[in-house]
Amino acid sequence: MAKKRRLSVYLDPDVLMSLADHAEQHQQGRSAIAEAIITSYLSPDADERREAAIVKRVDRIDRRMQRLERDLGIAVETLAIFVRFWLASTPQLPEAAQAAARSKANERYERFLEALGRRLADKQRLWHEIEQDVGT
Repeated sequence: MAKKRRLSVYLDPDVLMSLADHAEQHQQGRSAIAEAIITSYLSPDADERREAAIVKRVDRIDRRMQRLERDLGIAVETLAIFVRFWLASTPQLPEAAQAAARSKANERYERFLEALGRRLADKQRLWHEIEQDVGT
């Protein structure tokens, strides 16, 4: 067995504390743990392990993106159905009533924005209500 040689390194205080905690928990010396970590990092399969970890993270991000795309598609379809229904079921107002309707619409729109602000602040989402109503 070759004689070990001394190496001095400078570590961030948090890293040094983590190393000391780990050494104490496993009842090993800091040098032995540092040597194992460096050996692992320099091993030929270290690149493969890093690549596998990156692939795993990318897969997780991809699944999240797919859920976001699905949720956005549901939101767009919901809005499209509502607009189509509203346009089909709301008759055109006579000219004399349009000014009053615009005024009332502005009031209703302001109340809608207030309600939306409250709902977003409470972090309630329609999707969760739908799940609860459907029973899933």
